[in-house]
Amino acid sequence: MKIGLYFGSFNPIHIGHLIIASYIANSTDVQKIWFVVSPQNPHKPSSSLLNEYQRLHLVNLAIEGDDRFKASNIEFTLPKPSYTIDTLTYLQEKYPHYEFDIIIGSDSINNLHNWKNYEQLIKNYSFLVYERPGFAPNFSTEIKATIIKAPMLDISSTQIRNYIKSSKSISYLTTKAVEEEIIRYGYYK
Repeated sequence: MKIGLYFGSFNPIHIGHLIIASYIANSTDVQKIWFVVSPQNPHKPSSSLLNEYQRLHLVNLAIEGDDRFKASNIEFTLPKPSYTIDTLTYLQEKYPHYEFDIIIGSDSINNLHNWKNYEQLIKNYSFLVYERPGFAPNFSTEIKATIIKAPMLDISSTQIRNYIKSSKSISYLTTKAVEEEIIRYGYYK
């Protein structure tokens, strides 16, 4: 089985994430997409992060009923901060019959050379690269990558958190279930 690994903080998950995942599920040979919730991204400050279990719950709410998708807490038990190569090494040992592709934005793949053991990543894995506005894909030809022309929305988790802090509506930026959960528990206030 081919699994697309969509790594992220998902702080919170939004419609943009879901559109990219749906597009990849519909237009590639990936059979399932796992949203790998990162407890701590080594390239981002953790001060604005909602607890990882709460973010995992929001991802589960967002993808509920769509059997193409799965929320993964695999990085919760691994050493922090989370490094993609360590997660993939663990997943390959746990699921030796699965093939893993990495779903990544063009901004991130352009910086892949800064990642831990990136040589191993490009040697052993393929990448599904979605273009982010303002970041034309610019990477080495030795990387096995497919450019995905998914519809892009100019939505960010930061923008959603700022709306919440300003008591503005986040309707239509995420799913109704996620919005209701954020409001119910006062997340990101």
